[in-house]
Amino acid sequence: MSDSEETTPPPVATPELRRAKRWNVVWVVPIVALLLGGWMIYRNFAAQGPVARVRFDTADGIFAGKTEVRCRSVKVGVVRDVKLAEDLKSVLVYLELDPDSQNLLRRGSRFWVVKPRLSVTEFSGAETLITGAYIELDPGPAGSERHTLFRGRETPPATNSGVPGRRVVLTADEAGSLTIGAPVYYRGFEVGRIEGRALDKDGLKVTYNAFIRDEYTRLVTTNTRFWNTSGIDISAGADGFKVRTPSFQAMVSGGVSFGVTVGDTAGEPAPDGKNFTLYANEDAARKSSFNPTLKFLLLYDQTVRGLSKGAPVEFRGIMIGRVADISFDLVPAIGDPRIPVLIEIDPSMMRGAAARIVLASDADFIKESVSKGLRAALKGNFITGALYVDLDYYPEAATASLGKSGEFTTIPTVSSGLAQLEGKVTAILDKIQAMPIEKTMADIAAAAEEAKTTIAEARTTLADIKATSAAARETLQDPQFRELPTDLRKSIAALEKSVASVGPDGAVQGDLLRTLDELRAALRSFNSLSTSIEEKPNSLLFGPDSSGNPKPKAPRNKR
Repeated sequence: MSDSEETTPPPVATPELRRAKRWNVVWVVPIVALLLGGWMIYRNFAAQGPVARVRFDTADGIFAGKTEVRCRSVKVGVVRDVKLAEDLKSVLVYLELDPDSQNLLRRGSRFWVVKPRLSVTEFSGAETLITGAYIELDPGPAGSERHTLFRGRETPPATNSGVPGRRVVLTADEAGSLTIGAPVYYRGFEVGRIEGRALDKDGLKVTYNAFIRDEYTRLVTTNTRFWNTSGIDISAGADGFKVRTPSFQAMVSGGVSFGVTVGDTAGEPAPDGKNFTLYANEDAARKSSFNPTLKFLLLYDQTVRGLSKGAPVEFRGIMIGRVADISFDLVPAIGDPRIPVLIEIDPSMMRGAAARIVLASDADFIKESVSKGLRAALKGNFITGALYVDLDYYPEAATASLGKSGEFTTIPTVSSGLAQLEGKVTAILDKIQAMPIEKTMADIAAAAEEAKTTIAEARTTLADIKATSAAARETLQDPQFRELPTDLRKSIAALEKSVASVGPDGAVQGDLLRTLDELRAALRSFNSLSTSIEEKPNSLLFGPDSSGNPKPKAPRNKR
């Protein structure tokens, strides 16, 4: 093949012209992808629920995209984002709720983090040790307007707002040991809880939110009194010492009791949100129901130490009033040394209902009672030293009537037993002081010296007794002393033998009888001789008469 043949170009191709097609199957794929993407975008926006912004102090246990939002333990959303607030003092947690849960975001809704919590009253959130913490949503009141900005609670409420019951507000001067979650008792039975507490803006009062379960709401009336039962209540007053011990739970977390005081009517059911005073103890609550009708001024010549404002005023053991004030400003007189005590009483408690209807008014009743001997005295407890005012009749008291001091009516007073006792004690002390104490003490010292000498002599005597006892013990232990009973028995036998010889059948007895006979004969002879001498005294010289009597022979001549 030559080179010219190899370089010859091929003939030019003529293009074939055809009409382009308006639709191609290839466009189906992007169109379908575009439609699918648009539908997914729409579905994503349509599926998004409302977003709420909740402010917490810290984000402890809260994680974006992980921490759930629950209502009554049912998942209704999730945490979408967690940010630090601009003031750097809190965090903002953005909650995204399900579309069908948007009605839960309304004014009054509450949010808090559920996590393990251990307190003196309970242990809660134990399940979150496995599942992790979550945010609980408590919806606000039904019908409230929609709201998306909330302040989260750091502690869970005692009860959910949806739980039926009665919520009341308690106001106290001091918080004490009463905490959130503390029980509310009626006659010792738990009927509710303390939901929250806060200090008023002025800092003078403490406010508690109490919840009473629905089945016990009828017990809360307009005349109900609430009092604190926290801890052990120890008080000392005119009635002596009082010790009250509540349940163990109330001692730890505090507690509140309520009821209607004796003598009061229950009244109408209390509305939801009613404000009640929380009294320090049961006595204060009972005293609060007292409604005094009259005020009187008492002027005392004695000390009122131990009498305080609020002390009871009694009539024969029945409380009819209290001490309203103790101040010299109550009397306008200058230089009056008497102590003014203002009391407020209810005289109707001194007589029955029938007497109140038939007889005179309270003021006239007091006036008539004073004329009959009604007087005011100070009495008290010797242990605590607390005083109270006692109204009673004193028939021996001097006649008196109601007086007037400034704007107040005065009731006559008498010295109390304490003042009389003080006077007697003073008199006794004066007598003791007048006694010769120094001489008595000197005599006591001399007696003490004598006692010392006596004790020394007693010790010497005791030593002698001990020595004698030792000698006696030594004598008793001597073998010869031990043979003494045998010798003694022999001597007694010999003595018995000798006594037997003296007896009626003994030889000595016979000899004694013969001797007595001879003695009788000698006595008869002596008697005859004495008779002869008496009749013829010279017979001693001349001898008796020869007549009838033998003559004595002449004595023989001596050789």
